[in-house]
Amino acid sequence: MSNVLRPSSDVIIDVKGVTKRFDGKVVVDSLDLNVRRGEIFGFLGPNGSGKTTFIRMLCGLLTADQGEGTCLGYNIRTEQLLIKRNVGYMTQRFSYYEDLSIRENLDFIARIYQIKNRKEAVEQSLVKLGLQDRSKQLAGQLSGGWKQRLALAACLIHNPKLLLLDEPTAGVDPKARREFWDQLHDLAGDGLTVLITTHYMDEAERCHRLAYIAYGKLLAQGTTAEVIQSTRLTTWSVTGPDLVQLSQILRHKPGVEQVVAFGNTLHVSGRDSQLLESTLSALKTSSHQWAKIKSGLEDVFISLMDTSEDNYKSK
Repeated sequence: MSNVLRPSSDVIIDVKGVTKRFDGKVVVDSLDLNVRRGEIFGFLGPNGSGKTTFIRMLCGLLTADQGEGTCLGYNIRTEQLLIKRNVGYMTQRFSYYEDLSIRENLDFIARIYQIKNRKEAVEQSLVKLGLQDRSKQLAGQLSGGWKQRLALAACLIHNPKLLLLDEPTAGVDPKARREFWDQLHDLAGDGLTVLITTHYMDEAERCHRLAYIAYGKLLAQGTTAEVIQSTRLTTWSVTGPDLVQLSQILRHKPGVEQVVAFGNTLHVSGRDSQLLESTLSALKTSSHQWAKIKSGLEDVFISLMDTSEDNYKSK
């Protein structure tokens, strides 16, 4: 099967107004998105926000009810088969045969894609992902990290131009997650484009750009710094005694939108910086230490979710 990218600009994903409904319920609502070649693009949002549905529309598994756009230069509504041939899609759940070995699974995928020099392609995949010493091991006997490597190898065996990764590191230990992300950056450095969903904020910060959706709506898009700045969220940290009691008091005060515990510290945030600072000034005592800090991605995303409107309704 051909995996030649149709000549186009460096924009790999370019969609506008994409909408999807199920039983009259809006799951993806007029979403605009563009992703450039060689970019690792983080696609973030709470469970049920429409991330997986959007990915399935991109790779041709679902058809949008409204909207238009291209993926790899192909029309997402009329050229779905061509898109499928040129993307690697890693689903949330491990979807390979657990009673086959690593090598047998990769050989099976290579047959599906009708890859020429199949044995050579399988061998290269084993070496590239560090799987050669485990090639005879049954997939069902692998740990989460090794299953992840097998899934990535299977996604790459036909040399796609775009990877669509749906929460690929869920349930994987920190060392395996870091190794996985190092591999993604190496691939991006070679020109491969990656769209990835994740709930881990440390992973989100390793993306070149981000988009955040809730209830199917796009709420923010840009680099980490741009997304944080766009929310205009002010955050203070407080340490000291009786933080549980203090957090309960703070939650009902003007200007306080969220209070989150981080170990022995509270993060207190709000969008109206003057009102927040006025409220905190009245509560400050010598027993607590207060400091204005830079809002983090987790602070921002909690705020975005808390202030977003639930549009999961019939239209």
